Amino acid sequence: MTQEAAAPGPATARATPARTLLPLFLPAVVVGAVASLLYVGVSRLAEQLKDVLWTDLPDALGIGGYSSLWMIVMLTTTGILVGLVVWKVPGHAGPDPATLGLQEKPMAPYILPGLLVATVLMLAGGPSLGPENPIIATNVALAFWAGRRFAPAAPGELWVVLAQAGTIGALFGTPVAAALVVSEALAGRQMRGLLWDNLFGPLTAAAVGSIVTSLLGHPSFDLGLPPIGSPGWADVLAAVVIACAAAVLGMAGVRALPYVHKAFALLRHPMAALPVGGLVLGLLGCLGGPLTLFKGLDQVAEIARHPDNWSAGRFALMAVVKLAALVVATCCGFRGGRIFPSVFVGASFGLCAHALVPSVPSSLALAAGVLGTLLAITRQGWVSLFTAAVMVGSPAVNALLCIASLPAWLLVTGRPQMQLHEDGSSVR
Repeated sequence: MTQEAAAPGPATARATPARTLLPLFLPAVVVGAVASLLYVGVSRLAEQLKDVLWTDLPDALGIGGYSSLWMIVMLTTTGILVGLVVWKVPGHAGPDPATLGLQEKPMAPYILPGLLVATVLMLAGGPSLGPENPIIATNVALAFWAGRRFAPAAPGELWVVLAQAGTIGALFGTPVAAALVVSEALAGRQMRGLLWDNLFGPLTAAAVGSIVTSLLGHPSFDLGLPPIGSPGWADVLAAVVIACAAAVLGMAGVRALPYVHKAFALLRHPMAALPVGGLVLGLLGCLGGPLTLFKGLDQVAEIARHPDNWSAGRFALMAVVKLAALVVATCCGFRGGRIFPSVFVGASFGLCAHALVPSVPSSLALAAGVLGTLLAITRQGWVSLFTAAVMVGSPAVNALLCIASLPAWLLVTGRPQMQLHEDGSSVR
């Protein structure tokens, strides 16, 4: 985004000269590369710690790594450790995570060490949250600080947008996701120049972020599912019904959020709320099974490869438990994002529909479930469509998802979002 594009003024279709856009290239490359490296570094550190906590340590103790006892112990211990970070570390690991979305103002740099430690502990310990919110917040804060220090003449908004785009490109493994998020954000602002002029810098950062992530071998959302054939009217109906039903399920979690948040707020201290939240998450893990732990992306791949290994009832249970775990983890204070676990909720719900009606292709059912759930929880149409579509990679499914998104959107638009104001009221 150029300084001229960021300034307020009447919208115009006048193109931005290339000499204005070219100076954005190098900063966008640097921001995108750093954003990806931080994401991959945090993810790998968390994966190594996860192996120690869930494999090496229980094996040494002669306890099943995913036994009910170990899940309760590990989740409660994770709550204690994150609670200590939130209580004692300067900055308290950032604001209340239930009040944060993907796009927020830059945090002060002194908050970031505590936020990253809390994020690594959360990712390794098993709570049902993803890395997206804290990683984006960290990259935004670093880019904003560096930009104001080394290029004070550039607008601060430039560094924020570049860091957001670079991180989203790294998280999804493709710059398309970032382009969609930035485009959706620009739709609510006055801008000058063509849309593609405003996307030049962010898309460059996103492209570099996704390329670096791919080169480092980090997994993507693509599940490699078989494409469906030519869709028929039954497929259209199935996509619409599954997406709408998944949206209703997602809205149930949205409606529960302020009440659960208020309950944990009664505990008044992170060393009470987080351990209790960890204990509740451990009990939910015992109910839903190990697949309902962690951020959920690896677990989605597992259930998608072998959908016939679980019954419809089991898929339904996993979807409900994962949604409950997402709400509890957000409300008790674990630092993390809501997109990754929402994907698991939608995938489980869609595969439940496939198990009930085997004539519905598993690819279509999974994608429609993800679409409806993400629409309810993120309230970002483009990201929801893109995420659902990229998991299947079928042009026929893409068309069906576009159709299904329309009635599902009518169910969620204008209603509370899965995010709270500082006073605990729902964001609309």
